[in-house]
Amino acid sequence: MSYAQKLEELLTQSVIPDINDRLDEIFEEIADTKDATDEAKEEIEELREFKSDLEDVLEEIHMGEIDEEECKELIEDIQQAQSHYEDDDEE
Repeated sequence: MSYAQKLEELLTQSVIPDINDRLDEIFEEIADTKDATDEAKEEIEELREFKSDLEDVLEEIHMGEIDEEECKELIEDIQQAQSHYEDDDEE
């Protein structure tokens, strides 16, 4: 499997669904409290921008506009971020 295929799989099966789940959680919190804090609004905006950027990467993969080395670096960055995030959850 090429790095582009691995990156596409990682984005579509893990990262983007995790972003969608977090957005759903925030919207549920807002619905429960009937109020959106500035922090929630900021997180929503950041997550939407990040998701859009990832969708752009997927488009680049489909169009063959991203090379294998860049895909490998993105995979490593994502895995490192996920590892860091999981470490924070355990504390």
